[in-house]
Amino acid sequence: MPKTPQIPPAIPARADARAIETVAFIETLAFKDVQLLDVTGPLQVFATANEMVAKAGGAPPYAIRVVARATPSVTASAGVVLATADLPPLGTPVDTLIIAGGPGVHAAAGDGALVGWVRARSQAARRTASVCTGAYLLAATGLLDGRRAATHWSFCDDLARSFPAVRVESDPIFVRDGALWTSAGVTAGIDLALALVEEDLGRSMALAVARYLVMFLKRPGGQAQFSASLSLQSGDEPFGRLHAWINANLGRDLSLPVLAAQAAMSERSFSRRYLAATGLTPARAVDRLRVEAARQLLADTRVPIKRIARQCGFGTEETMRRSFLRLLATSPQDYRARFSR
Repeated sequence: MPKTPQIPPAIPARADARAIETVAFIETLAFKDVQLLDVTGPLQVFATANEMVAKAGGAPPYAIRVVARATPSVTASAGVVLATADLPPLGTPVDTLIIAGGPGVHAAAGDGALVGWVRARSQAARRTASVCTGAYLLAATGLLDGRRAATHWSFCDDLARSFPAVRVESDPIFVRDGALWTSAGVTAGIDLALALVEEDLGRSMALAVARYLVMFLKRPGGQAQFSASLSLQSGDEPFGRLHAWINANLGRDLSLPVLAAQAAMSERSFSRRYLAATGLTPARAVDRLRVEAARQLLADTRVPIKRIARQCGFGTEETMRRSFLRLLATSPQDYRARFSR
């Protein structure tokens, strides 16, 4: 394993020094069938920050522990056994509570005693964070009601249905709403942890940790870039067949009159029923389907971007670029550079 760089970054001399002078207790809650990287990813960020501060002659700012109801260990969904400590009594110090996700989160969220502990522990902590589907357990406490939250893109709709009082956002890598932080899928927990370190120790320290871990300090774009396909492409009737037809005819005129005629409806009725069924206007849906098709061509082929823009119905490369920036927060060129096979 490589050693921490011998020349550590300068530690910012400002209000962030509070977390350097005072040990911050980081508790990560695990459970049976927890997602391994939800636990270890963020913890490695804090551990690396500890190493770098120590190299600079300071006291490690974080005390890290993994806690669970099942001790002395839990088995992650990957089959790896994690050593765990008992759930700390509610009166013991805690700075940051992190709730991991994984296949076992639904069973954990159904454990009333555990949900009660999370609620009370979160209220005692300076901040609480969930990683990936850990948002289900955090939402079960009621603490996310009326707040913005993120989770893995493939669980966003289900989380929103399960907890309608939570304002689920499908694209951000992580969301902060007051003292509550929630991250998107799996590796996004590392992005969130870097943001916590930046809040505590300053940007230069967080950047040094990110560089050592070969990570972006702030990842460009949102998690929409990583979804396998758009839900529109497998929509239920009466618009499932329409979406298939749109995908086969992206280069054609797909204006409202054309789509309404294809759906055998009046324009007014089609617009109203389509918005109710998908949550999107027909024009926005076509734009998303064109972006999805362009993404696949950018990743899987060497077709010039200008030709992809025409083939997918954008007309011009600039029009496609604006759609990519609006929906994916990145340009077609950058998307191809990152995801091309």
